[in-house]
Amino acid sequence: MKVAIVGASGAVGQEFLKVLEERNFPVDELLLFGSERSAGRRYNFKGKEIEVKLLQHNDDFKGVDYAFTSAGAGTSKEFAETITKYGAVMIDNSSAFRMDADVPLVVPECNAADALVRPRGIIANPNCTTIMMVVVLQPIEKLSHIRRIHVASYQSASGAGAQAMAELQQQYREIQEGKEVTVQKFAYQLAYNVIPQIDVFTDNGYTKEEMKMFNETRKILHSDVCCSAMCVRISALRSHSEAVWIETERPLEVEEVRQALAAAPGVTLQDDPATKTYPMPLFTGGKDDIYVGRIRKDLANENGITLWLSGDQIKKGAALNAVQIAEYLIKAQK
Repeated sequence: MKVAIVGASGAVGQEFLKVLEERNFPVDELLLFGSERSAGRRYNFKGKEIEVKLLQHNDDFKGVDYAFTSAGAGTSKEFAETITKYGAVMIDNSSAFRMDADVPLVVPECNAADALVRPRGIIANPNCTTIMMVVVLQPIEKLSHIRRIHVASYQSASGAGAQAMAELQQQYREIQEGKEVTVQKFAYQLAYNVIPQIDVFTDNGYTKEEMKMFNETRKILHSDVCCSAMCVRISALRSHSEAVWIETERPLEVEEVRQALAAAPGVTLQDDPATKTYPMPLFTGGKDDIYVGRIRKDLANENGITLWLSGDQIKKGAALNAVQIAEYLIKAQK
């Protein structure tokens, strides 16, 4: 098995290395690719140092079985043909192909079989906030069709990459030391603040991030569900959280929702208000599952359930989901 990681020096690229090793993914040869800035760097994988090669339009992907790409939409679009030319399955973490009709958008807990039909050799990894939400929605959808979703996301600095995480830490140090605060990765200072904007605004007043949650959820769940999102950047370092209001066709009891979530793959139920037990990004970082709590009836909607979830944006929201797609394909080939 020959595997490639494109964007190896980024936060998600580094997470790919960890996840592949943690899950003992069957890698016989690993290739790392990056930009001119990261080419030549060396990273350890299973005790072996691997040098990052410059991503170029050449035959480097000949013989590659799976290519995990996380280097931005522009790079993915430019190099997709080069990566897939010799039959590599490109599992892309950018927004480049997610809504293309001939590219499956996959969360294995929800629609793994979609990955089997990939005419361009590309499978898209959804947006991190969408991944986390649909893992939790899928078992509820099986109880009763979900008509509407309202969601407020509380997204950590990790969603903007390794440099954004470093900037948040730097801001806190600068504030403590009475220095001028560095602001480069976000529109405003993030330390001690929340910013009600992730990505750019579209004509309807929603940001691209919020529209991703609307469009991607429908594609993954094969559903006509409508999702209205408010995406907010918060000063947590890693792991996103979401407050979700769900309207179903029939009223659901809290206990049946709890039971469905407790039995669902990729979900950990953490819901005991009496002992102040609920998910928080402080504890979900580095974990595989999406953690769910605060499950209760929606007081404003008789067919409504509301809940809180938290999960690691870099892990399940990116690298782990992509690796799980490859694992499913390997298993399907046997």
